[in-house]
Amino acid sequence: MRRQTATSGINPAGSSRALRLDPLSLPVSFVAHDTRADGGVRQIELHRERVVLRRAIHGMRMAVNVRVRDFLGVALRGIDDAHMLVLVHRDPSLTIPLCVSSDHDEIATAWQMWSDIFALPLLPQDKAREPALRRRRHNAIRARRPKFLVRRRGGDLLNVANIYRGEPEIIPRD
Repeated sequence: MRRQTATSGINPAGSSRALRLDPLSLPVSFVAHDTRADGGVRQIELHRERVVLRRAIHGMRMAVNVRVRDFLGVALRGIDDAHMLVLVHRDPSLTIPLCVSSDHDEIATAWQMWSDIFALPLLPQDKAREPALRRRRHNAIRARRPKFLVRRRGGDLLNVANIYRGEPEIIPRD
């Protein structure tokens, strides 16, 4: 298996407008467009079990490691006169482009192959989805103790009505 590096004579995958990644030659590393990143690009490493995204935002470099099973599926999207296959994540900034082509047969074959390789469902061409809502964070203290135990009892601790005088004790002392 041959690695694609910047020093070899091979153009890195995704270097031209027509992006075509081969699902049978994983792992693969390529550069993709990212509007929020410094320089407008991000480095993507695509493996069978995980995806590593490397980018810099405002000078801070980061690497995001995402499991493939955390992705929703492989989707087909239409752009201008071509179609694009993407690996769709719940967070739109983690969506990964896989293939861009104007050939319908090639896209259909690649769509099925990527779905089989990653064991993810085929997602139909869809409208622009809204990002999922943030999950609510639960209160950490509340998870530790029941609510009724957290409340304090008010009032006097020694209730005069509970003190018995002049009666024999159930358990005698001595």
